[in-house]
Amino acid sequence: MHGETVLHEAFPLLTSKTALVTGSTSGIGLAIASALAGSGANVMLNGFGDASEIETIRKNLERAHGIRAGYNGADLTKPEQIDELIDACFETFDGIDILINNAGIQHTAAIEDFPPEKWDAILALNLSAAFHTIHRAVPHMRERGWGRIINTASVHGLVASKEKAAYVAAKHGLIGLSKVVALETAGAGITCNAICPGWTLSELIQPQIDARAEAFGGDIEAGGRDLLKEKQPSQQFVTTDQIGALVVFLCSEAAAQITGVALPIDGGWTAQ
Repeated sequence: MHGETVLHEAFPLLTSKTALVTGSTSGIGLAIASALAGSGANVMLNGFGDASEIETIRKNLERAHGIRAGYNGADLTKPEQIDELIDACFETFDGIDILINNAGIQHTAAIEDFPPEKWDAILALNLSAAFHTIHRAVPHMRERGWGRIINTASVHGLVASKEKAAYVAAKHGLIGLSKVVALETAGAGITCNAICPGWTLSELIQPQIDARAEAFGGDIEAGGRDLLKEKQPSQQFVTTDQIGALVVFLCSEAAAQITGVALPIDGGWTAQ
């Protein structure tokens, strides 16, 4: 009986909370938004895609979980649109309790061939956007005495790979930003952490799987296995549902003293 009580207290429903999840119209971000909605949080979706499909996603979240879901299509490479997104969260939900900086893009090329405009775009979305959202959200979290900030970094925030200069630089920077925010908000009821997924089946790495598949006559599964064996000892992709569950845990009272951490979910990649 005592164990049941502890478990219940460790994983409270987030029914009084509102979450902003950037890059949440597909992939990892949508899985995180769904997991938070499943725990009772209202969610503000953000990202690009077909308007009717996004509206279907929004309605399905509300219907399935009995929460309120909004959507704002802000381009997070533009600070003025980030301000509009944050304002929309305050207008729709009266604040942000949980901030998930998940939006990101990727480009691969050797450093001498890396297009400067790709560098600028990746740094703007994968790193600077997180600064702008945190900058706006933290004062509100301080007022409420509670907040959870979770930045989707990557194993590439901890280790490097060739031909990913901008992505690796941005993700390393995102982990550093997370640590600074954790220190500045320590004791205020706010935590800030970075999660570091390894190879995850999502739109972001599909081009890399497709490229590997060419060596196997277009066999996508073989391409995936070839990608995994190079880095990920488990030989299994991380699933988006696993990442969503990790985020919910970090929002729970059980994780109230976990802050400033870069937490790998990578099948052993960074243990090597």
